[in-house]
Amino acid sequence: MSEAITPSVGRGVLHLFCKPTPLFDGEAVVAAVKAAEAAGVQVVTVSTLGHKCDAAVMAMHEDWRELRALQTGLQRAGLDVVDSYVSLTEVSEYAAGMPQEHLQARLYPDIPPRAVPMPAWCFYPMSKKREGNVNWFTLPFDQRKDLMHEHGTSGRKFAGRVVQYITGSTGVDDFEWGVTLFAVTPDVLKEVVYTMRFDQASALYGDFGAFYTGYVVPVEELVASL
Repeated sequence: MSEAITPSVGRGVLHLFCKPTPLFDGEAVVAAVKAAEAAGVQVVTVSTLGHKCDAAVMAMHEDWRELRALQTGLQRAGLDVVDSYVSLTEVSEYAAGMPQEHLQARLYPDIPPRAVPMPAWCFYPMSKKREGNVNWFTLPFDQRKDLMHEHGTSGRKFAGRVVQYITGSTGVDDFEWGVTLFAVTPDVLKEVVYTMRFDQASALYGDFGAFYTGYVVPVEELVASL
């Protein structure tokens, strides 16, 4: 086997959005997830609502080969990957000065969050705009930092009700970041995204992709629902 494909810091993150095919084998799906977990992959399985997909799998590991092995296992088990997202854990350039343990928690997080049950789940990709006079990347660094501080202040109001994972995807997928939210109830997902869209960093400069929404379940329960 070839050598591990790993980032110099942090972990690879893979989101798979799937629908069952006529070849769907629930036991094989469970086996694929269990094999990934045995290899050290953190896996979250989600039963999704709406027409875009029926199941989502969020996986995190340092070695991209292990993420690819999970994807292959799920496809061989009869799941059609209808959409996906690839990203990396990262520390924001605006996080300078944060305690080291906070930085490490962003590079090497645990999924799902453990402290409080948070079964409601959603994912969406986003970028910052580069349109005419609305170009995030032409703003001075200090102005961008102030805007992101405002954005973070809004998010901290939901501490204990939402856990947010922001992963970087510039150069590895279509948008610049992937955002995954775990929340105590579905309405909190709506509330936090609505609230933060009034911050200038989102209201003026945010560009959002498709949202996927569902609830976290054990893989055995997921395959039973499919």
